[in-house]
Amino acid sequence: MTVREQLEERERLILGPDAVKAADSLGRKLPEEPCAMRTCFMRDRDRIIHCKSFRRLKHKTQVFLSPEGDHYRTRLTHTLEVSQISRTIARGLRLNEDLTEAIALGHDLGHTPFGHAGEKALNAVCSRGFTHNSQSRRVAERIEKDGRGLNLTMEVLDGMECHTGEKKARTKEGQVVHYADRIAYINHDIDDAIRARVLHESDIPAQLSRELGTRNSARINTLVGAVLDFGLSTGEIGMAPKWELRMEELRSFMFSAVYQNPIAKGEEGKGMEIIKALYLHYREHPDKLPEEYRLLSEEDGLETAVCDYVSGMTDRFAVRCFSERFIPKGWALV
Repeated sequence: MTVREQLEERERLILGPDAVKAADSLGRKLPEEPCAMRTCFMRDRDRIIHCKSFRRLKHKTQVFLSPEGDHYRTRLTHTLEVSQISRTIARGLRLNEDLTEAIALGHDLGHTPFGHAGEKALNAVCSRGFTHNSQSRRVAERIEKDGRGLNLTMEVLDGMECHTGEKKARTKEGQVVHYADRIAYINHDIDDAIRARVLHESDIPAQLSRELGTRNSARINTLVGAVLDFGLSTGEIGMAPKWELRMEELRSFMFSAVYQNPIAKGEEGKGMEIIKALYLHYREHPDKLPEEYRLLSEEDGLETAVCDYVSGMTDRFAVRCFSERFIPKGWALV
């Protein structure tokens, strides 16, 4: 047997009955010769890690725009934290870790510059609307590799698109990423907000601290444990009502204390205006789009191609493009 076949056989022996086995994958839109060394989900994970959109996440905002400090999260470090929490849950529930990891690593590939502010801005100006989770799937299917896409498996694409929103992932691995994403961002955003002195640990409601923990690691352990306990006792992905409520209460607290805090988010409005201005500029001047996006516009429509280009920018590239287009340069006298 090849190494891949040995790994697939190991999955059959080790994974639980509800886990998706690589050998049983729904496959890819374009069939490919299997890899001799990696399962299809391992291959997807590697394709995501090596793609350009993944690398750009290191210069995309998580919560704080362009923070002056090396320890604040970016969209990339958020993705890595989601991946590790997802793997812990998947392993505990005997689900497919490779599938879970691939979904987690790809879930934010379509995120805009300036975090959710950029997403709101594009959704406001684009007539077809915009959501980062649907864009993540589009990046993987249509944009990467000069328009050829990454040709990921159906299970990974579904999990990426359904990590947020009302639509539930078809696989339990995808449902795990939905919970891991929330556990990660709520807790690491608390950590960043405390570092930025926007929040103090003592500001967190006392009941939540008592029940969830007083430290970042303790809160993550509590919530991950809640998902594992629920999964082991019911066979489903979720939390007991008590822990669902506590997590939602902590999330609501973060909205009022940080996500809508004028000190923490005071620059977001500027980021939104940059995104709107760039979108409108490229829609009115499609000749200014890079060639690959002009080709996309001919096949998928101009609005779609402009969304693809603007949403794929990093924060600093968006600022640079805005400056070049709208900020007059000084007259150079010789």
